[in-house]
Amino acid sequence: MHEHEKINYIEFPSRDIEKTRNFFTTVFGWSFVDYGPEYTTFSNEGINGGFYKSDLSVSTDNGSALVVFYSNNLEQTLSRIEAAGGTIIKPIFSFPGGRRFHFSDPNGNEYAIWSDINS
Repeated sequence: MHEHEKINYIEFPSRDIEKTRNFFTTVFGWSFVDYGPEYTTFSNEGINGGFYKSDLSVSTDNGSALVVFYSNNLEQTLSRIEAAGGTIIKPIFSFPGGRRFHFSDPNGNEYAIWSDINS
């Protein structure tokens, strides 16, 4: 159901759509629907969205918004990200309310993962 004036969809740039699909499928178990060679979508992952072909990437250093995932086990998620070709930008650190780390996907897009569970 669509909610009036609520965030409904998010799009990210991707230098390589196939690498993007492989990374998010491997790490998070996402599935995708392709709309040609330059666009792919995901759904039911907290929010629906897509990746479009672009040489750009999103980063907080460039003033981009930061998409933050939740994990019950930061160390396990961090290991899966590295194994799938992601890069840890900021190692796990504490903040009021929990712990988190920042990573980039194989295309250079920055994300963060947080947890309120101390493990």
